[in-house]
Amino acid sequence: MQTLRSFLFTVYMIVSACLVGGFMGICFWLPYRFQFAIARWWACRLFWMLEHLCGLKFVVEGRERIPAGAHIVMSNHASAWETIALFIFFPPHCWVLKRELLWFPFVGWGLKVLRPIAINRGEGHRAVKQVIDQGKQRLAAGIWIVIFPEGTRVAPGETKKYGISGALLATSTGNLVLPMSHNAGQYWPRRGIVKRPGTIRVVIGEPITSVGKKPRQLNDEVRAAIDAGVAKIAAY
Repeated sequence: MQTLRSFLFTVYMIVSACLVGGFMGICFWLPYRFQFAIARWWACRLFWMLEHLCGLKFVVEGRERIPAGAHIVMSNHASAWETIALFIFFPPHCWVLKRELLWFPFVGWGLKVLRPIAINRGEGHRAVKQVIDQGKQRLAAGIWIVIFPEGTRVAPGETKKYGISGALLATSTGNLVLPMSHNAGQYWPRRGIVKRPGTIRVVIGEPITSVGKKPRQLNDEVRAAIDAGVAKIAAY
């Protein structure tokens, strides 16, 4: 029964994402914040369906720690769940993502109007420079930046080296880094259709200052904060 419910949810997610993404693409002339509001509305409806079809809910600790202004979110990456959840938790933002995601019909159109920093992972230093240059532009426009420093989805319990682009962006601008931890991968795995019932826990940590720090030092602090959040969640 859970497999059937998960399948129905997946169909709903794909169809609704195509419809909403297509609408956003056609209405590309709308202001950014209006486009983001459409994405947030879709995310709220999707999570309502996720709870009622699959029995999967979420709780968030630390929303009061989100500072005013535009800053940088860095999160562990284990599922597709957190990419959608961020629409609900944080002010208007964009992601650093692989450019191939923009090539998908309909969904890619919607992503594009949200002004992501779409990189070619194979370009190395050039991709890092793109994150810094475009990241400065987004932050100056009041748009938060979301970065998954692991670069790809990582199964719960596994680790992967953090990329340096987020830390370089933060140290070059002086913006805060807000660490986020979650256990979504236990309920919405990176592979497979089945969404397990339960409650995903999210911990938003204390903002970390980047002023006067070297990028690798900042990266180490962010990783320690995210790991501490994951450990706190596991202790519940």
